[in-house]
Amino acid sequence: MYTPINQWAEDDRPREKFLLKGRISLSDSELLAILIGSGSRNESAVQLCQRILASTNNNLNLLGKLSVQQLIQFKGIGEAKAISIAAALELGRRRRTEEAVELLKITSSKAVFEIMQPIIGELPHEEFWVLYLNNSNKVIYKSQISKGGLTGTLVDTRIVFKMALEHNATSIILSHNHPSGKLKASEADIQITKKIKEAGRSLDVQILDHVIITEHSYFSFADEGIF
Repeated sequence: MYTPINQWAEDDRPREKFLLKGRISLSDSELLAILIGSGSRNESAVQLCQRILASTNNNLNLLGKLSVQQLIQFKGIGEAKAISIAAALELGRRRRTEEAVELLKITSSKAVFEIMQPIIGELPHEEFWVLYLNNSNKVIYKSQISKGGLTGTLVDTRIVFKMALEHNATSIILSHNHPSGKLKASEADIQITKKIKEAGRSLDVQILDHVIITEHSYFSFADEGIF
């Protein structure tokens, strides 16, 4: 039997529970319920959010990929509620990006992954980025060099080094994503890496690594000995 949230025990209501017990005590569906504010005539906001989460196997990462149009397909979710959910999850993604940026010094390929995964790890198309480092291996700038389709992207070597000179970088790290999830360097990946590395020699800018990013993992040219 459906019971409106305002008839629940006070410490079971999401907002009251948040105040009384703290944010960590709330389930994902209860946190989402706070965002949307209300359910429908037949189910509470919490029940509605449980239903939405169930459609993604309770995976917030998958939920964050749903568009507003996909969210409003759920009965009880209008455009305003859909936008609230999408906006909150986008803020969460950006927070991850800012936390990653704090890893200023690159000490391993994993550090590159932690910086770049929130930016390109979940994209449906390829993007090629460069991290520009100083002589302490600290990131002083990062830039998207090119954006491609589902299967590849073109890279202009001149742009890569124009940015390096503008920011007085002594070394760079190349990075791009594989939307397919495949952790393998293609022949094109290897060739563009060699081309950029050769160009860097004449400008005294060292290429430390090329890291391929997927949603959950990465492939490092340096770790694999391709350099």
